[in-house]
Formats: sequence, structure tokens, C-alpha cells
Amino acid sequence: MPIATRADAAAAAQSLTTELGKVIVGQQQVVEQVLIAVSAGGHALLEGVPGLAKTLLISTFAGATRLTFNRIQFTPDLMPADITGTEIIREDRATGERQLAFLPGPVFAAVILADEINRTPPKTQAALLEAMQERQVSAGGQRRPLPAPFFVLATQNPIEQEGTYPLPEAQLDRFLLKIVVGYPTESDELEVLRRTTGRSGAGVQPVLSGEDVLAIQGLVRDTPIADAVARYALALVRATRPVADGGLKVIADLLRWGAGPRAGQALILCGKARATLHGRSYVGLDDIRAVVAPVMRHRLQPSYEAEAKGLNSDAIVAMILNTVQVPAAALEKDPAVAGALS
Repeated sequence: MPIATRADAAAAAQSLTTELGKVIVGQQQVVEQVLIAVSAGGHALLEGVPGLAKTLLISTFAGATRLTFNRIQFTPDLMPADITGTEIIREDRATGERQLAFLPGPVFAAVILADEINRTPPKTQAALLEAMQERQVSAGGQRRPLPAPFFVLATQNPIEQEGTYPLPEAQLDRFLLKIVVGYPTESDELEVLRRTTGRSGAGVQPVLSGEDVLAIQGLVRDTPIADAVARYALALVRATRPVADGGLKVIADLLRWGAGPRAGQALILCGKARATLHGRSYVGLDDIRAVVAPVMRHRLQPSYEAEAKGLNSDAIVAMILNTVQVPAAALEKDPAVAGALS
């Protein structure tokens, strides 16, 4: 049945979450954030130490959809053409004529798993940048569009530094969300041990098509947002700027630079996606607050002073959330927002 309403979108998200739960134990917040990124039409970067099922989560997600899927294992010797594709010479056996033909690379799929993306040099990382931003590949003098929907789900290891190439800020900014994958709880880890040391469990069934994903993305774009909530999202972003540009004095010395306008776009889009996946027709403050950390953590650069105090970007985001307030009078003017807060 085609997805036409937000209730349909919420039901589809629940079905997808159920399928993922057949393989992935716990990590509900991580799963929700991946679904938010996909519903908003953006890319996600999953960061966590080895063994936390980052790659398994993405491959399982692809298996629970009817979308084309390719995995790219990033290594130091990976070349740009290994991602985008290359031109080869083909000979017509009937005429003997030779001509150039484009052989598409693995990036020509709906779901791309960019595994250990920080283990390849900047030149190869840049080959993915055009695909992420423009949804196209320039090769052989032509612009070749990528399929729709299209999103990159990348993984990286935060603790291994030798042989890695940190992503440049321009590419980090192209990721809608940076999702931190933490250790499982004791009960979840016990369930992981039980599942993975016995016979294989139930297989994952595809429950979502490309048309379904595009329909959900359309509903997300159509979700209204009250002016007060949009201003709240803007205030959170501007709080990271220099004081002269509206930044907070309490964190001014903790940041080298703050978030740009793309962060505000991401906050509102992800807030709309969360509301849609919950079956609601409006964006509440809780939707914005729930996505602030994954939206902002990779768009802030802590200063040396912050690092000396042991404060990372997540700690600074928490300070911003505790400081930035929305005037109650502005909220009371909007019935939907007032209802959400009651």
C-alpha cells in the first residue's frame, strides 16, 4: 500500500524498526537517527569503536528495503575511479569498431555503505563529495545522475589514528547527522552473545521500496513548523557563533568556530522527519532538541581551552541547550506548540 499520510509513514518506520530488531539488539536511538536521516533525504556518519555493529546496522537496513545497495571499503590505496567509475574501451565484435564506454562505479546505488571512510586519502574522499552534495558524478566529460533516493551511510573508528585521514570540514558538513554508536547495555550485550553464538535467527524481510522512501521524504518537506519553533532552532545555531554575531558569551572561548546555515536547515529538516515518523503533523520543541546533538556535533570545533577542560562538542551542545530559551509568550501564540508543551 502506498504511503500517503503521516500515519502511513509512522507505520512504515515501525515495520522497518521491527525488521532491524531481528538482527540489531538495542541501539534504539541510533536506529531512529538513521531513519531520520533517510527520511530527511540526507547522509549520516556513524562513529564508534570496532564491534558495535555499525556496518551490520547499515547492511541490515539495506536488506530491509528494496533499494539497491553497494558497500565501498575505504582503504589507503582506493582511487577516485574505484568509487565513481571509469571509461573503458569496448570493441564491437561485428564491426571491429572500438569506442569508449562508461563503466559505473559502486556509487551508482541508492544506499551506499562507505565503510571506514577516514582510511582513504583526501583525493578519494573528495570523489564522494560531489555525489553527496549534487547527487551526480562527473566522469568522461558528462554529468551522470545518481538514482533517487540516494544516501551515503558512512562509518569511522574514533580511536584509531594511524593510517587515517580525518574528513575535511567541508565534507563533514555534508553529512546531515553524525551518529555516535555507544556500547550496549548489559542486558542488550547478553542478548547479542546469545544470538551470535547460536544458530542463525530469522531473516530480514524487505518492507520499504524506493517509492515509499520518496513519499516519506515528500511528507517530511510538507510538515509545517511554527515560527516560534523555527526561531528556537535558529537561536541554537546562532548561539555557536562569535558574540558579535549573536553567540553565547559562556561558550565563546570554548569554540574555534561555530555552525553555519546548513546546521539550521538540518535541524528543521530532522525535526520535521522525527515528527513525521512519529505520525504528527507539526514540529515540537522536543523534536528539535532530540536532534541537536547529532546535527551539531560535527559542525563545531572546540577550542584548545575546551579540550584542556575535557569538553567535547557534545558537552558544548548540552551547555547551549541548557542556556538558550524560547520566550513563553511566543509559544502561547501557536496552539499546536502550546498543546505539545502541555
